[in-house]
Amino acid sequence: MVDNAWQVYRGMTRDRSVKGKQVDRRLVARVFSYARPYRGLIAALLVTLVAESLLSVAQPLLFRRIVDKGIQLHDARLVTLTALMIAALAIADAGLGLVDRAFSSKIGEGLIFDLRTQVYDHVQEQSIAFFTRAQTGALISRLNNDVIGAQQAFTSTLSGVVGNIISGSIVLITMFILSWQITLVCLVLVPMFLFPARWMGRKLQSLTREQMQLNSDMSTQMTERFNVSGALLVKLFGSPDEEAQGFASKAGRVRDIGVRMAMANRWFFTALALTASLATAIAYGLGGNLVITGALSLGTLLALIGLLAQLYGPLTALSNVRVDVMTALVSFERVFEVLDLPPMVRDAPDALPLLNESASVQFDRVWFHYPKAAEVSLASLEAIAREDSTATGADVLKGVSFTAAAGTMTALVGPSGAGKTTISALATRLYDPNAGTVRIGGQDIKEVTLTSLHDTVGVVTQDAHLFHDTIANNLRYAKPDASDADLMTACESAHISAMINALPDGLNTVVGDRGYRLSGGEKQRIALARLLLKAPEVLILDEATAHLDSESEAAVQRALDSALTGRTSIVIAHRLSTIRKADQILVLVSGMVVERGTHEELLARNGVYADLYRTQFASQERFSDVTTASGERA
Repeated sequence: MVDNAWQVYRGMTRDRSVKGKQVDRRLVARVFSYARPYRGLIAALLVTLVAESLLSVAQPLLFRRIVDKGIQLHDARLVTLTALMIAALAIADAGLGLVDRAFSSKIGEGLIFDLRTQVYDHVQEQSIAFFTRAQTGALISRLNNDVIGAQQAFTSTLSGVVGNIISGSIVLITMFILSWQITLVCLVLVPMFLFPARWMGRKLQSLTREQMQLNSDMSTQMTERFNVSGALLVKLFGSPDEEAQGFASKAGRVRDIGVRMAMANRWFFTALALTASLATAIAYGLGGNLVITGALSLGTLLALIGLLAQLYGPLTALSNVRVDVMTALVSFERVFEVLDLPPMVRDAPDALPLLNESASVQFDRVWFHYPKAAEVSLASLEAIAREDSTATGADVLKGVSFTAAAGTMTALVGPSGAGKTTISALATRLYDPNAGTVRIGGQDIKEVTLTSLHDTVGVVTQDAHLFHDTIANNLRYAKPDASDADLMTACESAHISAMINALPDGLNTVVGDRGYRLSGGEKQRIALARLLLKAPEVLILDEATAHLDSESEAAVQRALDSALTGRTSIVIAHRLSTIRKADQILVLVSGMVVERGTHEELLARNGVYADLYRTQFASQERFSDVTTASGERA
C-alpha cells in the first residue's frame, strides 16, 4: 500500500503542462534505440513484474482457503500446509522484489551512464562560442536532472505503468470473480478520491515549482559568495549584515514553503488513507451482511479486503499514465536537444594530421563575423536568451592576409576591438573563418585533425586557468605521461622552479580554485611551464603579462623569452620591448591590416603605428630610460 501511495503521489504531482503534448513517434523510436542494449534485462523485468502481480493475488486467495476450508472445517493439516504456502509465497515475493530492483537499477543506471557520457562528450566537442552563451548550471542540469528524468522512462515509468496494468487487471478480475457487488461498490469511491487528489496535485505542482525557484535563488547566492572571486568582492565591498539578512530572507521563504508542502503532502496521504479506510468499511459492511445471509463465505470476504488494498494505487496511477509517459519523453527531448546541436567546429571526415615540418602561419584573405546565438547555442541553456552585439553579423575581420614565417615573431597591435584576439582564435580554430583560409605549415587547418592542430599550436592568455588540483596534475594536463623530472625541467624554463621547490609539498601543492592560492605572476609562469611541457611549434600570446605588476611581469617575460626561442609566435603585445623584438608588426584597425613592417620602418612612415607609439608606447620607453639611468647611478 505504501508503494502504491507513492506511485499515486508521483503521478498526481507531475507537471500537467505535458498533458497537451502529442507523442512524437520518431522520438519514441529514438528512445527505444537506447533500450536495445538492455532488451534482455527489460524482458526479465517484465517477467518479474508479472510474477509479482500473480503472487500478490495468490496470497489473499490462500487466506480464503485457510478460513473456508481449514478453520471452518477444523482441518489443521490444511491450515498448516496453507500457512506454509503463504510463507513460501512471501519469501518468493520478497526475492522477486530484490530481483525486480536489481533489473530496474541496472537498466536505469546503465541508461544514465550512456546518456551522461554521450552528452558530456558531445558538449566537449562544441565550439568556444557555445560556452560563451550557455549557462553552466543549465548544462549541468541536463547532465543530472534531465538525464535522471529520462532514465525514469525505463525504470519508474516502465515498471510502474506495466506493473500497474498487470496488477490492476489481475486484482480487478479476481475481485469480480469473488464478488461483483462489492467490487462495483468499491469502485464508486475511486472518483471521490481522484478529483480532490487532482486538485491537490495541481496545488503541489505550483508549490514544487516555487520551492525549486526559491532553492535556486538561495543556492545561487551561496555559489556566487563561496567562490574565491565572490568571497573577495564581499570582503572588500559587501556588508556582512546585509549579506546575512539577504540569505536569511531567502532561507526563510524556503522554510515557509517547506511547511506548506509538508501540510499539502499530509492532506494528500490522509485523503488516500481515508478513501481506503472508507472502502474497507463499506466492504466489511456489505460483505459482512452477505456472509450472514450465506451469499458469501467469510474467507472470500477476507480475500476481497486483502485485494482491495492492492486496487486503488494502480487504478489511480493509471489515470495519470499519459502524464507519466509524456514527462519522461520531455526529459528525453531536452537531452536530445543538446545532442542534436551540431558542433560549429569539428574534424572533417577526411581530416589528416598536421605536419610540423614548417610551422609557418598564413592568413589568406580571411573574413569573419561572430556567429549568431541560434547557430551555436540553445535558448533553454541561456540565463537570458536575447540577441546581443555578437549576433548582428558585423564583420570583425575584413580580408586579413599575412604570413608569419617559421621561427619568427609577429606582433599584433591596434586599438581595442580591432580584431587582434579574433586572429588568435582563428589560428587555434576556436572558430572557422566565414571566407578565406588559415594555414599552418602550408596546410588548411580545416583539413587537419583538431588534436594535431592543438598539439602544434599553444596559447597563453591574460588569465591563465588552473584547476583546483596539484601543480603536478595541472602541468600534466598538457602531457599526461610526463615524469616529475620533465615537470621540473619545464618549470625551470618558466622560471618557477625555485618557488615550487620552496613549497612544503612541492609539485604536490594544491593551487586552489582557479589557482587563487598563487599570485598572478606565479599562475602565468605555471601556465607557461605547462605550455613548454607540451612543446608546441607555434605560440600565441594574448597579452600574457597585461595585468601583472612590474616584478611579476619581468619574471614572466624572462619565461616568455625562453618559450619563444626557435618557435613561430604571434603576440598580441602591449609592451614596447616585445614589439621591438618582432620580425614584423601588423597594425589592425576595424578588422583590417592597415600597416605592416618592423618598429623602425613603421615609425618612419609616421602613420597609424606612429600615433599608437606616441600615445601608448613612448611612455614605456621613457620609463625604461629612467630606470636604466637610475640603475647606472646606483
